[in-house]
Amino acid sequence: MIYNLFKPVGWTSFDVVKYIRRITQEKKVGHGGTLDPFAEGVLIVGTGKDTKSLSTISNSQKSYTTTLTLGRTTNTLDVEGALISYKPIPTLTDEIVADVLKQYIGGQTQIPPMFSAKKIRGVRLYKLARKDQNIERDPIKITIHDVEVLYRDKDSITFSVTCSKGTYIRVLGKDIAESLGTVGYLTKLIRTDVGDYHISGSLTLEEFERQWKSIEA
Repeated sequence: MIYNLFKPVGWTSFDVVKYIRRITQEKKVGHGGTLDPFAEGVLIVGTGKDTKSLSTISNSQKSYTTTLTLGRTTNTLDVEGALISYKPIPTLTDEIVADVLKQYIGGQTQIPPMFSAKKIRGVRLYKLARKDQNIERDPIKITIHDVEVLYRDKDSITFSVTCSKGTYIRVLGKDIAESLGTVGYLTKLIRTDVGDYHISGSLTLEEFERQWKSIEA
């Protein structure tokens, strides 16, 4: 089966996989695209023979809503990291912010962040980052299909983005902040779509468990 689940903040994607494995007693369980622990939203989980479909789902374009805090940044580029630098925020207007975001629409490359689950030579980068090791990473090709400001105040911007597989929204946030003349990090990230799966159809883990137990009964 393929399930559209809502991953809560604080859980890893693998935590959700383990939870579904325990509830369903399925030996084969996987997910269709990692979400960072601080993020929430759509996580597609497959069980049994349907795990074969997960690679196709993972390759789908994805959409997010995120809040970028300006003027300071962390070593992880998100709210879970340690603050490492500060920079004044220049005077910004709605037009300036919108124009900068539009510059990121299209094909481009990103350097995967050290605090990520990406493997290099069989080792996940975040394990090296936790040891204060910084290694060279090859850039990856990504595409930003759309990006739009939803709300902003003097020190934060909330925007939506639709992008290709492999896009690091944390890196996009960092780049946008730098293009605005400051630094920044993500304080909220919600995945709203994975391919044809939308957040409106996501089940919380509690809802999934209740439904599963009612079927089993």
